[in-house]
Amino acid sequence: MTAIDHARAVGTGTFRATPHMRHLVKTVLDSGRISYGRLSLAFEKRFAALHGCQYAILSNSGTSALQVALQSLKEIHHWSDGDRVIVPATTFVATANIVLHNRMVPTFVDVDPETYNIDPALIPDAITDNTRAIIPVSLFGQPANLSWVRSIADHNGLKVIEDSCETMFVRHEGRPVGSWGEIACFSTYVAHLLVTGVGGLSTTNNPDYAAKMRSLVNHGMSLDCLNPGENFSPQAMAGRRFRFESAGHSFRITELEAALGLAQLDGVDELLAVRRRNARHITAGLENINRNYPAREPFQLPTVAPGNECAWMMYPIVLRQGGRKESLMAHLNAHGIETRDMLPLINQPAFRYLRQGDYPVSANLIENGLYVGCHQDLAPEDIGYMVDCFGRWCSPDYQGIYL
Repeated sequence: MTAIDHARAVGTGTFRATPHMRHLVKTVLDSGRISYGRLSLAFEKRFAALHGCQYAILSNSGTSALQVALQSLKEIHHWSDGDRVIVPATTFVATANIVLHNRMVPTFVDVDPETYNIDPALIPDAITDNTRAIIPVSLFGQPANLSWVRSIADHNGLKVIEDSCETMFVRHEGRPVGSWGEIACFSTYVAHLLVTGVGGLSTTNNPDYAAKMRSLVNHGMSLDCLNPGENFSPQAMAGRRFRFESAGHSFRITELEAALGLAQLDGVDELLAVRRRNARHITAGLENINRNYPAREPFQLPTVAPGNECAWMMYPIVLRQGGRKESLMAHLNAHGIETRDMLPLINQPAFRYLRQGDYPVSANLIENGLYVGCHQDLAPEDIGYMVDCFGRWCSPDYQGIYL
């Protein structure tokens, strides 16, 4: 293995301002209007079209997008408090929290051991008489098995909300993420694929859902205060009365974030191409390490399921032997390589009533799963350095670790 003589910063995410971003932000500042305006509308329309949808509603985070998506379905379809929503046992905590915030109950289902997305084969056994929806999560840039989830939902009269906060611009079985559910939700938070600092979008092809979500992100504003022909954007203030029909939220976003997001849409193809190249190089390096340690094959590497494209938001890795993850993460972090746990949920104090043994795949990911960066600003030298660090950790002369 190549010797590591100095640390370099290899982060899990990136943001780099381009001239086009600066131009659009300056346009907003020069206009004197930083609330919802023409750039927000343009961003919504282009983002929706890229995901096979007619409508996209901006909010201030992916969590907010999920919150209003579920609240819209609950209000429109007259669901009751205490009704149940199926969510995966491995996901960011927000997926479960928004169910609780809507006074509903999350039903957890374990995930597939290869893709780390919800295992559709386990969903039917989780459906009860008061189950109303499924929230499949597309983790790390890879779509969940949305066709199978859609089939289950249709057979059982359930709604689907895609939690696609970590996955954009890619297809499952020829259809884009965002177009499989009644509503799909995306995030533009730091370290995501499209970065605006804060921000979220909810996409749909149903005008009733679009109007209700726009209302809810604007304090529950009455629908007659919205413009149906302009993506249900709020009407101009002059002469408008304050009328509110739902218990809504202040989830609005500014033109500044919209300007950043709109500018990045022109570079989507290049962004995906570089991330895929980086993923291939990381995989090649870690496969070589696995070959060097055939008795152990220390790393389970990510698999892209048939029919899926992958955006590679992150690069997930699962250790094949338990009890080593903390050592590896400490080693990588000490050498400037940022790491994160693989979205532990069922072991969190907020969900202490859950038994990890009921979700063996998710429990294994908690113990042995982590991810590293795969973003477009990583140079080949960064990836080579990262792979060398993994190899050094596995080598016989690394004290107290593997051999």
